Amino acid sequence: MAADRILVVDDDHSARWMLSEALKGWGYQYSEAQTVQSALFACDSDPPAAVLLDIDLPDGSGLKALREIKSRHPEIIVIMVTANVFFENAVEALRGGAFDFIGKPLNLNELEVTLRNGLETRRLRRRVKALGRQQAHHFSFEQLIGESPAMKNMLTLARKVAESNASAVLLQGESGTGKDLIASSIHYGSNRADGPFVALNCAAIPGTLIESELFGYEKGAFTDAKARKEGMFEQAEGGTIFFDEIGELELGLQAKLLRVFEQGAFRRVGGLKDIPYDARIIAASNRDLKAESRAGRFRADLFYRLSIIQIDLPTLRERDGDVLLLAANFIEQFNKRLGKRITGLSPEVTDLFLRYQWPGNVRELRNLIERLMILEESNVITTAWLPHELLEFTTAQPVQQVEQSAVTDQLQNAATASQVAGAHSITYNDNEIGLKFRLPAGGVDLNALEKSLLQQAIKHTKGNQTKAAALLGISRDQFRYRIKRVDAAEEER
Repeated sequence: MAADRILVVDDDHSARWMLSEALKGWGYQYSEAQTVQSALFACDSDPPAAVLLDIDLPDGSGLKALREIKSRHPEIIVIMVTANVFFENAVEALRGGAFDFIGKPLNLNELEVTLRNGLETRRLRRRVKALGRQQAHHFSFEQLIGESPAMKNMLTLARKVAESNASAVLLQGESGTGKDLIASSIHYGSNRADGPFVALNCAAIPGTLIESELFGYEKGAFTDAKARKEGMFEQAEGGTIFFDEIGELELGLQAKLLRVFEQGAFRRVGGLKDIPYDARIIAASNRDLKAESRAGRFRADLFYRLSIIQIDLPTLRERDGDVLLLAANFIEQFNKRLGKRITGLSPEVTDLFLRYQWPGNVRELRNLIERLMILEESNVITTAWLPHELLEFTTAQPVQQVEQSAVTDQLQNAATASQVAGAHSITYNDNEIGLKFRLPAGGVDLNALEKSLLQQAIKHTKGNQTKAAALLGISRDQFRYRIKRVDAAEEER
């Protein structure tokens, strides 16, 4: 790697010679300039890694040159070197972006250490920027896979939110739908991308520690507070704070968060003054927070504050065809990581993936692909290593005839009530639904019907969910999902 080049700017020939000889001895390349204009020209034509800049120059002040250099080339490290060591000059130099201020006569050992530290700071800044660009690319919207209408509509809304100045965003969706990825994409797709992205999993940190993690604390605030600590609101200055699973927060802490969001300021634990912050808030939950607020488990005022813009993430079962696109992408990723050469899915697995309901969503698919690729010995993924629950799903019949009388009774009751009122009915044949029923024109309560069937299946199997699911021709995960859905529908009523 080529040695860093240092520009020496001084109108004193002997000073330039001494610094040049020292730089050569330390292993650096060097160049020289005598005026403000020649220094600016040198920086513009071939920017050096650092500049040793005198304040008193024939055509102007080195402090003016400092401001111009930092304005045009922020990465250049500038160290002010002068015999005029006045406090005002030092303050102005540091405010103008100088890395340090050293007086003459020079202590070369001090200068060597200062220069080395400055160049190391420059290298670290460049690495941080490079990592930031990598993160921005990795979490860009273009990296999110999905061609289904549900996914495209969600991404369109998320992009608009990223480009806006919305102060709060709420992401809602089942576990495994990728709320953390969407939060990252919103951050890196916004004008806050150069700022930090600070994430807090509200379900993973004990409630007693969350407040100090969020707001920080002052020295002596509690027994182990031996020094002041910055919280996440300070760490996220100019960027984004992501509250994952915010529905898990205690009600008391929800009230404190609401105050912070409303006032735009927080107070450290043990602190006496409010500290303003500048960060976008993204919250996520796998619960329906509106329903939770009605049930008294989540503050309604906090819900309305967070849901200025709400983005609902579609489940994998709602993303028609995306499962195969995602599977192909995961296969490509794990081929690189595991050193495999698997080309795709077998026809049997393809058919299964398209029919399966994916209760664990994209996370379940990714984990399954990883498992199968570790175990698979052929060049395509086969059914040989599918987990037991998926194999059970493949053998399940699309429509089963068990408990047919229960279904008939439910529909017949509804039909009778409708016919009493003089309603007409609609007949579906066996090829359409597998059974023959009469649906009254007035309709039936499908949620009530589904709930009744679920209850009858549980009662018939004495609480065995696996057997109850088999009676209805669905998987156990599907059975559980339907129970939750019916309960949620009742809560909304």
